[in-house]
Amino acid sequence: MAQAPVVLLHRTERFSACHRLHSRHLSDVENREIFGLCNNPNGHGHNYVWRVTLQGPVHPTTGMVYNLSDLKKEMAEVVKMVDHKNLDLDVEYFHEGGVVSTTENLTVFLHRELAKVMKRPELLLESTVDETEKNVFTFREIPSVKL
Repeated sequence: MAQAPVVLLHRTERFSACHRLHSRHLSDVENREIFGLCNNPNGHGHNYVWRVTLQGPVHPTTGMVYNLSDLKKEMAEVVKMVDHKNLDLDVEYFHEGGVVSTTENLTVFLHRELAKVMKRPELLLESTVDETEKNVFTFREIPSVKL
């Protein structure tokens, strides 16, 4: 029997959120120097685009890599955590964890939260977040290698 072809599946969601780039570990002066306008005390917002990529074999019976209805629900569950929120005040990962709400960290957060709710998280290859048309961030969970 022939091996099933492996296909990349992409799905996109959009959400809006605000944040302030500010590290608790830096002085106010250092924060202003590093983050510039993005350190505005009142914050600023973005209309984010979140794209996930799954990679897996095409199931011989269903013809699918992953059920898109399931993925839509799973991504919506994660989007609820950030949509129309102040990332620094409303999202525990950033607020309580003291994680700076850069889009790099947001991308990691979305990816890992999705993996927690997916039926087959091993198929989740990467997450990409477009902060703007010019600023795009991609995260792949790479297993740690013991040396």
